[in-house]
Amino acid sequence: MERVTVIGGGLAGSECALQLAARKVPVMLVEQRPVATSPAHHTDRFAELVCSNSLKATRPDSAAGLLKQELDAMGCRLLEIARSCAVPAGGALAVDRDRFSQAVTEAIEREPLIEVVRREAVSLPEGRAVIAAGPLCSERLFQALAERVGGDHLSFFDAAAPIVEAESLDRSVIFEQSRYGEEGTGDYLNCPMDKAEYEVFYEALVGAQRVISRDFEQRDLFQACQPVEEIARKGVDALRFGALKPVGLVDPRTGRRPWAAVQLRAENADRTAYNLVGFQTNLTWGEQARVFRLIPGLADATFSRYGVMHRNSFVDAPRVLDRTFAIPGTQIRLAGQITGTEGYVEAIASGLYAAVNTYAGLTGEEPLTLPRTSAFGSLVSYATNPETNPYQPMHVNFGILPPLDGKRRNKRDRYAAYAARARADLGAELTTRASLFPALHVEALETAAAEAAVE
Repeated sequence: MERVTVIGGGLAGSECALQLAARKVPVMLVEQRPVATSPAHHTDRFAELVCSNSLKATRPDSAAGLLKQELDAMGCRLLEIARSCAVPAGGALAVDRDRFSQAVTEAIEREPLIEVVRREAVSLPEGRAVIAAGPLCSERLFQALAERVGGDHLSFFDAAAPIVEAESLDRSVIFEQSRYGEEGTGDYLNCPMDKAEYEVFYEALVGAQRVISRDFEQRDLFQACQPVEEIARKGVDALRFGALKPVGLVDPRTGRRPWAAVQLRAENADRTAYNLVGFQTNLTWGEQARVFRLIPGLADATFSRYGVMHRNSFVDAPRVLDRTFAIPGTQIRLAGQITGTEGYVEAIASGLYAAVNTYAGLTGEEPLTLPRTSAFGSLVSYATNPETNPYQPMHVNFGILPPLDGKRRNKRDRYAAYAARARADLGAELTTRASLFPALHVEALETAAAEAAVE
């Protein structure tokens, strides 16, 4: 079968390459690292997570959980690997980022149909291809892409949180508890603040030196990864009602709820490192050390990685891509965050979607279009609808699904109804397109429905 070029070894490119190989399609996977690198990457491994290590919620009545169910039904490879590398994270799927990227790298390297080429792509490839170069696409490749598709050159800013070493944490102050969980148990560590400690921290945070010094407007920042100092500028209590909310926590030293609390989530299975949840930042490294050590329990923290902020580029998808993320008139598709679809699992989904439709083109079948009522189908519809204007990064959420028939008693019932409709519609569609899937698991949707009913 004709060889397909996949540019980019991130989440989307890795899933795409593995899915094509599973369909007996030869793949040339082009990855620029370590020949060239980006402001956010630290290794040359495939599917490196550059921001959080969380792949979001697993609840069956959440949009993130629904997306995972849909990917399970379509035989997603990276989601399966992620679960094998999971670390405790309450109701979310979080992974040991090193084990995860290593496992994906090994899966790709042992696949005989995937040829890995380490070089920087500077022009659009000939023939069938998937460009999954990510939002940190090399400047020359993105310029070539922008010239080919036309439309506006769009961008947003993204940020990553710092990571601290476990041995440097003061466990006489920090306590273990998940929100609403029992004291002394849980998947998170908590750094409690009283009112005075919070106010000192807040003043230091909003006055700290930033790498990019200008104030950002809302449209410049992806909402899920806003720098903590930008959120703080909205008001003194903005963090207390956000990432630092103390609801459901009890400080064992006082027996009371703290004024605010910073949560730490394990980075690896051995719990030797923790990231500061919700602490994506644009502060200079020196300021991160100074300000974040004001957090109770982190006075002597050793930072194994500081947070960074970087500019991400994406195309104006509603005006330059079709419903399969293809560039009209070519055999080239885009996948991942370069399309403006934001989020780890969304990137994985787009890689799978690109692989399925590239395979459909190779075999002469009609392209797969997912129901707009499904989680990922609604995101694709949003991202390719010419009426979506202005176009800004978007992740899977129930707000972009078509409305339900009739009213529901409350938000939980409404979300459950969205999920039930999505599972039914996607299951029916996939059943009719089984020839496109060597590993179709429609029963996963039925299992998810049964679990949701029990809850």
